[in-house]
Amino acid sequence: MKRLKTGLQALVFLSLATPVAAADFADPTWPCIQRKVARLSVGLMWPVPIDPEFEPSAELRPEIDALAESLSLRRIDLTELEPDVAAFAQRVDGDPQLLGLVFAEVFNALSNRRTRIIEGIEDFSLGQIALSEKIDMARVEMDAIMAKAEPDFDRVDQLEEQLDWDQVIYSDRQKSITYLCETPVLLEKRLFEVARMLQMNLSD
Repeated sequence: MKRLKTGLQALVFLSLATPVAAADFADPTWPCIQRKVARLSVGLMWPVPIDPEFEPSAELRPEIDALAESLSLRRIDLTELEPDVAAFAQRVDGDPQLLGLVFAEVFNALSNRRTRIIEGIEDFSLGQIALSEKIDMARVEMDAIMAKAEPDFDRVDQLEEQLDWDQVIYSDRQKSITYLCETPVLLEKRLFEVARMLQMNLSD
């Protein structure tokens, strides 16, 4: 088991130390500089196979659910939960299956949340592309109108007003892209940290 602990620590370190890859601008649904990883694998974070058929006692199930829920909440610093993790691990004698169940619940909660955020980023990117194209089309129309001998200034006024509004919306949305792109990474980092914390309490 000590070998498993050492292996996971190395894996976590390498994962968090790996440089962020450049964005793949060929993918219009992904505007982030972070590499897009659509799905995470529990096997890359947890060193002991988790038996999907294993069911804890009725007494332990509420404790597992409560601990997993707390570990899944980003607003709670993980250092605050170390005593709870240690107490539960001591209660179950560091049982790999029981601690694995805790991690599995945390993984499902955070990876599902992460997937929804990635899908939201994809929709956001496509929306920005559509708005950018709308802005470009309005500019082309304005140029065409102004090139005429008798421009339709009423139409130009309408286009200018819509352009100003669309550009403000586009710029405001772009300001949020850094936060949006960082969120999946933060969730992934928390999963690795939860795995490390639980794994440190496995029985030898």
